[in-house]
Amino acid sequence: MRTGWRFPISACGLMALSLAAGAVAQSSGAPLPAQPHAKPTHLKHVLVISETKGFQHDSISAAMAAIYDMGKETGLWDTELRTDTQLLTKKKLENNAKNLDYFDVVVFASTTGELDMDDSQKADFLSFVHDDGKGFVGIHAALDTNYKWPEYGEMIGGWFNEHPWMTFNAPILTEDPEFPAVRHFPKAFIKYDEIYQPKSWSRDKVNVLLSLDPTRLDYNNSRVHRDDHDFAVAWSKSYGKGRVFYSTLGHTEESWSDPDIRKMYFEAIKWALWMTEGSTASHPRLSQSK
Repeated sequence: MRTGWRFPISACGLMALSLAAGAVAQSSGAPLPAQPHAKPTHLKHVLVISETKGFQHDSISAAMAAIYDMGKETGLWDTELRTDTQLLTKKKLENNAKNLDYFDVVVFASTTGELDMDDSQKADFLSFVHDDGKGFVGIHAALDTNYKWPEYGEMIGGWFNEHPWMTFNAPILTEDPEFPAVRHFPKAFIKYDEIYQPKSWSRDKVNVLLSLDPTRLDYNNSRVHRDDHDFAVAWSKSYGKGRVFYSTLGHTEESWSDPDIRKMYFEAIKWALWMTEGSTASHPRLSQSK
């Protein structure tokens, strides 16, 4: 018995088979498979970095997944998720790797310690925000990063200097209810999260969006280092031509299931992408603050 018969099929034959298959699918009610398509060219491009050289937060994966889903579900941006810093450069990269010229916003998702960046990468990253007018969003431990790089602290607004109350029911005040990333919050509210205390930080250099209510905090705590009792929870600022947003919220894995936190970072990325407007001008503390 002969096996392995081969039957030559012409182009016309292939077309007929395709049409017949379509007719069968339609007659049976089965949906046709989606046709492959190229990525839309109008999308913005967001790079999420989560390299850790210090404490490793359980919430990192949840944060990265949330940002990816936000872009995909809304069609506003695509997302590159990385646990390394290779793409933080303007040098040409091989093997289909994208560099900073491709991206519109960089997000540091609870990075910690001294990241693996050489001097040229550091210069390119600062230029990405300062000179190119692009965006940076820092999530939680992004403030616990790059202590040996003064310009990074200037760009983001400061550095981590302990969390006096660890993870607790933080009493939070909304200071700029017009800013798109926080306008959905009430005037005063509670979130169970870990609030960082910043050092080398001044409200004169940022627009404080959220802060702890200083009248509802326990100061019998050796980890409290700010004599002014001014604890910002989120802020916006300019860095050259670019936009910078930072918030300490997002420490816990559960926080990324909180619609309020997800909306805050969604709107923060939109703002950093220049899709919305919001102030970066500094302002005095709220009148009820002491």
